[in-house]
Amino acid sequence: MVDGIGPSCQWLPSGPWKTVLDFLKDKFPDVDTATWAGRMARGQVVDETGLCLNCGSTYRAGACIFYYRELSSERRIPFAEIVLYEDENILVADKPHFLPVVPAGRFLHETLLVRLRKQGKPEGLVPIHRIDRETAGVVLFSRNPKTRGHYTSLFRRRKVEKVYEALAPRVSGLSFPVRRFSRIVAGKPFFRMKEVEGESNSETYIDMLAPSVTPAEQLGWSVKFCSITLYKLVPITGKKHQLRLHLAALGIPIVNDKLYPNMTYSEEDDFSKPLKLLAKSICFQDPLTGRECYFESSRSL
Repeated sequence: MVDGIGPSCQWLPSGPWKTVLDFLKDKFPDVDTATWAGRMARGQVVDETGLCLNCGSTYRAGACIFYYRELSSERRIPFAEIVLYEDENILVADKPHFLPVVPAGRFLHETLLVRLRKQGKPEGLVPIHRIDRETAGVVLFSRNPKTRGHYTSLFRRRKVEKVYEALAPRVSGLSFPVRRFSRIVAGKPFFRMKEVEGESNSETYIDMLAPSVTPAEQLGWSVKFCSITLYKLVPITGKKHQLRLHLAALGIPIVNDKLYPNMTYSEEDDFSKPLKLLAKSICFQDPLTGRECYFESSRSL
């Protein structure tokens, strides 16, 4: 670990490259030669034996190299995470909107995992499940590699109940509770999903928690929706963007959703308009102690 960040790894395929640097320049064209040379000079590019590589290191197909990502700039996300619970096996965090769970793309230090590691949490800390960057709420982490499999198996066997809350329009013609079934597949662009015809692979239980909460215009929303309502969402399956897709398909898209039903996505975040979706609680029986565990976010929409 370097400043809370673990290395990325890359297996070297067969190819025409003479040096490792030649391969890296082709593989990552957005990273200039000077950046790779600087990482190598600092000992931040090594092979599977721990040997530090330099600009003249010979390319060796089948080798595995490790390197540390760097970002020229990274915007600070001005919201704080909260640790709700921690023991020798698990950690439960309450994530704010806009903060990714793990490093990816343009996010590295400003991620929940790296922030927790910088607070002194163990290097082996890993999330057992994830929620979208735009979504706030409860995230479960494993602290102990020896017991991690016991907790990940709960999710595979659907022994974990996750409850979400969302603010979305109230429209006539819909009665609750309702179960939404659909087939969800990858869409375009790559980060967007879509519903298609075919056998269902997703299911969500949806209920209305409150009648009219606030006039839509007070949230800066279209006046065609007379009011915004608080909904309870229980995902039975865990497809990417499942909750956002299912509510949009019912004609009640989540407030401030930039992807569904229509895409108005921009990489520039407007911190004043978070997606009104919250992973409110998580409940499961501890596989080691048999204790019923219930953790709830302190946040509200």
